[in-house]
Amino acid sequence: MTYALPLAISAASVGPAEVRAMGDVDVMATNTGAVISMIEASLATRSHLKIAFVNAHCFNVAAESSDYRDSLGAFLVLPDGIGMDIASRALFGEAFPENLNGTDLTPAILERIGRPLRVALVGGEPGVVETAARHLAERYPRHAFLPVSHGYFGEGSPTMEVLARLRSACPDLVLVGLSVPRQELFIARHMSGQEGTVVMAIGAFLDFAAGKVPRAPAAVRLWRLEWAFRLAIEPRRLWRRYVVGNPAFLLRVALLRFGRARAMR
Repeated sequence: MTYALPLAISAASVGPAEVRAMGDVDVMATNTGAVISMIEASLATRSHLKIAFVNAHCFNVAAESSDYRDSLGAFLVLPDGIGMDIASRALFGEAFPENLNGTDLTPAILERIGRPLRVALVGGEPGVVETAARHLAERYPRHAFLPVSHGYFGEGSPTMEVLARLRSACPDLVLVGLSVPRQELFIARHMSGQEGTVVMAIGAFLDFAAGKVPRAPAAVRLWRLEWAFRLAIEPRRLWRRYVVGNPAFLLRVALLRFGRARAMR
């Protein structure tokens, strides 16, 4: 399969993109350079592009939530973490070309896109977007970082107010850091090119950028154990996601592989 490029983005600008059907979720098998090329093409043509990341936890949520599963159809979906490589090896015989998690890909985008960008920030606890904007501006001074709203806004009028702020900010890139599946549902249901040309659902990136939550040491990330580090520092919040969720994910992958093997007989 190939990803259906949005609007005026030419396939020639990014090259072919394989999409792997991971159960009910289609995940793009590509690399950082190709994704950045796609974002640059979207910015150049003002073609709206939504980007999401799927890891083992998201895979479990997609299996249980049809709303979330359906919302992912509006996104370019990228693989995040070792769990997706395990699933890809089980179902396709090889890992994804690259671990394209939002926490690493977002800095690469900000570093490698040369044109100045207006980057809007939405999410986190009150004060997080302001602190993240200051830290990001120090690291990437050619871009303008715009703290739009914390993530504790409700449906109805509060949501409409956040969308109005985004339209007034005229951002090139919007980083939305809410919980899964709330961030994807918010983007899919409410956001179009009027709120930002490229919109990314980036999870905890704003907390990392603000220094609220520490990132795992490089050696831990190299061994693909960042999930264990996060569990160690936030056990009360994350124990169910990893202690219960990881075995559930592996069982789901095993059932998919078994079902595929039976279908091929």
